Amino acid sequence: MTHGACKLSDRNIVLLMCAAEILSMTGFATYPALLPGLRTAWGLSNSQAGLISGIFFAGYMSATPVLVGLTDRFDPRRIYLLATMLAFSGSLGFAFLARDLPTAMFFQAMVGAGLAGTYMPGLRLLTDHFRGATPSRAVAFYTSTFGLGTTGSLLLAGQLEPFGWSWAFAAAALGPLLAGPLVYCSFGPRATQAGDAAAGILIDFRPVLRNRAAMGYIIGYAVHCWELFGLRSWLPAFFAFSMGLTATAGGFWLGAASLAAWINMIGPLASIFGNEAAVRRGRRPVVLAVMAAAGGMSCLVGFSAALPILVVFVVTAVYFLLVMGDSAALTAGLVAAAEPGRKGAAMALHSLMGFGAGFLAPLAFGTVLDLAGGSGSVTAWGFAFVALGFWSLTTLGFLLLRRFFSWSITVSS
Repeated sequence: MTHGACKLSDRNIVLLMCAAEILSMTGFATYPALLPGLRTAWGLSNSQAGLISGIFFAGYMSATPVLVGLTDRFDPRRIYLLATMLAFSGSLGFAFLARDLPTAMFFQAMVGAGLAGTYMPGLRLLTDHFRGATPSRAVAFYTSTFGLGTTGSLLLAGQLEPFGWSWAFAAAALGPLLAGPLVYCSFGPRATQAGDAAAGILIDFRPVLRNRAAMGYIIGYAVHCWELFGLRSWLPAFFAFSMGLTATAGGFWLGAASLAAWINMIGPLASIFGNEAAVRRGRRPVVLAVMAAAGGMSCLVGFSAALPILVVFVVTAVYFLLVMGDSAALTAGLVAAAEPGRKGAAMALHSLMGFGAGFLAPLAFGTVLDLAGGSGSVTAWGFAFVALGFWSLTTLGFLLLRRFFSWSITVSS
C-alpha cells in the first residue's frame, strides 16, 4: 500500500506534496494574470480571450483519462514526472513561440495536460501513502494548496509583467522542472495493490458511474469548478476594469494581478474550514449551504464594479471564499466513496467532469460579456458573473423541487 522507500513522516509527506503542487502550478495562472495586455496586443475579442483560458482545461480533460487512469496500473511517480515535463514545455513554448490565437491555444493546452498528470496523480501518491483510510484533513490540505499554487502563479506573473510577458511565461516553466524530480526522488516504487485494475480497457468508468455516492460528489465538483475556474480566469481582468472606472484607483498600491493573487491566497482557508465543518455537520448539508450562498453572491459581484476598489475587493473576496468552501469536502468525499482498485478511475472522472466545466466556464463568461455589451459595461460584467452562479442555483432548484414532489407524494399517499 505504501511507498516503502519513503521514510518521511506522514506530516512531512503532506507538506512535501503541497510544496510540489505549488511548484508544479507556476504556469497555471500566467495567462489570466496577463490577459488584459495580451488581449490588446493580439487584438482578441472577449470570447477569443476566454477560449484561450478555457483551452487550458480542454488540455487537462484530454489528458486526464490517460494520465490519472494509469495510476491504477503504473507507478504514479513516473506519470507525475512526465506531466511536469509537459507543463515545463508548454510554458516555455508559450514564452518563445506563441504569437496569436492558435499558437497560444496549443501551448495553453499543453500546460493543462501537464496539470492533469500532477494534480490528481499527486493526490493518488498521497492517499496511497497512508495505511487504511486516508485522513480527510490530509486531502483537504492538499486540495486547498491548489489555491496557493494559483496565488504563486499570479504573483510571479504580476511581478514579471513589466519585463515583458515572455519572461513571465519563461519563469513559470521553472516550477514544474523542480517539482517532478522532487516527487520522484521522495517516493519509492509503488507496491502492487490488491484490487488494482486488470489489463484490458485502459480506463473503465462504468463501475464509477454505478457508484451513486461517488457520482454525487463528482457532479457537485463539476458545479464547483464551473464557478471557480470561470472566476479565476477573469478575476484580474475584472479588477483591471473596476480600477479603470474610479479615479482613486490610480494611486492604489496593488495592481489587478496582485489583487487576484491575494484573494486566491485566502481561498485555502475556506476550503480547509469547509471540510472541517463537513466532517462535523455532514458533507451534504454543508456543501448545499455553501453552494446556495455562492450562487446568490454571484448575482452581486459584477454589478459592484463601479464601487470603490476596496469595496469591490471585499465583495469579490467573500464570493471567492464561498466558492472555495465546498472544494475539499467534495474531493475528500469522493476519495472516501471510491471503490478499492478503482480510485484512479474515480479520480479521473472527478477531475474530468470538474475541469470540463472549467473549460466551458471562461468561454461562457467571455461570450456573455460580449453579448451583454462588452468589457466596458458594468451591466455586462454583472451578467457574466451571474452566469458563473447559474449551475449552483439550477442544481439547488432541482434538488428543492425533487424534495417538494417527494414530500407531496408522501403526504398524498
